[in-house]
Amino acid sequence: MSDTNFQLLAIGVYFLAMIGIGYYAFRKTSSHEDYMLAGRGLNPMTAALSAGASDMSGWLMMGLPGAIYAAGLIEAWIAIGLTVGAYLNWLVVAPRLRAYTEVAQNSITIPSFFENRLHDRSRLLRIVSGLIILIFFTFYVSSGMVAGGVFFESSFDSNYQVGMLLVAGVTLLYTLFGGFLGASLTDVVQGLMMVIALVIVPLIAFFTVGGLSDVQDGISESGAELSGLFPANMDTLVWFGIISSLAWGLGYVGQPHIIVRFMALRSVASAKPARRISITWMIVSLVGAVVSGFIGIAYIQRSDVTLDNPETIVLVMSQALLHPFIAGLVLAAVLAAIMSTLSSQLIVCSSALVEDLYRVRAKEPPSQQRLVLLGRLCVLGVALVAILLALNPNDTILELVGFAWAGFGAAFGPIVLLSLFWRKLSNWGALVGMITGAVTVFLWDALEGWTDASIFTVYEILPGFLLNLVVAIVVSNMTYQENPELEDEFDTASELVTSVR
Repeated sequence: MSDTNFQLLAIGVYFLAMIGIGYYAFRKTSSHEDYMLAGRGLNPMTAALSAGASDMSGWLMMGLPGAIYAAGLIEAWIAIGLTVGAYLNWLVVAPRLRAYTEVAQNSITIPSFFENRLHDRSRLLRIVSGLIILIFFTFYVSSGMVAGGVFFESSFDSNYQVGMLLVAGVTLLYTLFGGFLGASLTDVVQGLMMVIALVIVPLIAFFTVGGLSDVQDGISESGAELSGLFPANMDTLVWFGIISSLAWGLGYVGQPHIIVRFMALRSVASAKPARRISITWMIVSLVGAVVSGFIGIAYIQRSDVTLDNPETIVLVMSQALLHPFIAGLVLAAVLAAIMSTLSSQLIVCSSALVEDLYRVRAKEPPSQQRLVLLGRLCVLGVALVAILLALNPNDTILELVGFAWAGFGAAFGPIVLLSLFWRKLSNWGALVGMITGAVTVFLWDALEGWTDASIFTVYEILPGFLLNLVVAIVVSNMTYQENPELEDEFDTASELVTSVR
């Protein structure tokens, strides 16, 4: 059997395992809450690994090692910002969001939580939130499908459309039937595959090169001009670059596909062990990715292997150093990074359509069976639109990943924080602040292309987040009216979190 056949066999086994998990989740799903939130029954490990796997996508396995390979530690600032942001998100947001979403009429989506938390009778807050989710995530999902097609094209010299449709089809299959539970359980397997690959590949490459001194010599021999965390020439643009990289951490609190895992925890107390598991997974994975980039320089220098694209360094080393079947599992881990994010985003899009747009217009309460069916149809519909967008890819679609992260972080992040920790937030303050954050991201991104001013090189999440926060506070102070029921809910959520601590 050829090396390629061994690798394809490994990927085939992985696909079958994902479909099998999806079928298991299908058997466990009976209600709308099961389909959208796994009945609020996720244990800490499942929630932790699911949040991590759905967060990182292909950037962890390809983007970060490739950036380190090409430029050095200056590219690690994003990893630092993400780690700090993820830790604070689990520490501050997770327990309180889990408590408050249950107190606020058992909200199962972020838009429904905003509406129930703020007693918004206009329904505008929920509808606008749902539309923001739908717009950003449709392109986000499409970018993941593009990544899947490019993966098969570069790894096996296959047709782009065939590879894209294969990744989209398998992800759609287990998400369509397994729902949130299927996405979460497959995330656990995918998260473990990712971290194991990022430990094994650089470790074997390290000893193959000859140890620490040989790695250092190999990097020196390569002539690579690598920067440290603080380059020698620290001009304004470099500082703006570092600030922008760290600002990625702000986005966590506003990412619907990540914070929905907090809502699905089986209890408020589960947030603490989940935080420890998630951050441990994240640190090990990120360190493995960074180390892979550095060791990859020495390995390519000391071997006969050629590297056409720095982002494929982990794939190239695994194919050269491991048995073809094991190398195939590493390739599957890259697919896992892509597919875990895809499945989570499909579920969030479905929830936005069914829970936040359809149900607010329904004249009569629909049955659970009807809601589950609609949820599956919406997953299918969003996937088909994303597939159409991905059939003829262009360079800008992958850039939308960073743009969507900024959009969600700037639109939702401040409102999530204020909803949880400031009792005087009003529905109009939340609505105007949310729109301000989203619009700022669009305008800032456009201005970066229209002007040479260095300030516009700052990642758009930072001005969007800050303006949202200021506007929401100002408008809330102007429109807030005391509501005893709202005050009681705020106090009840606070007491739930305090009692656990």
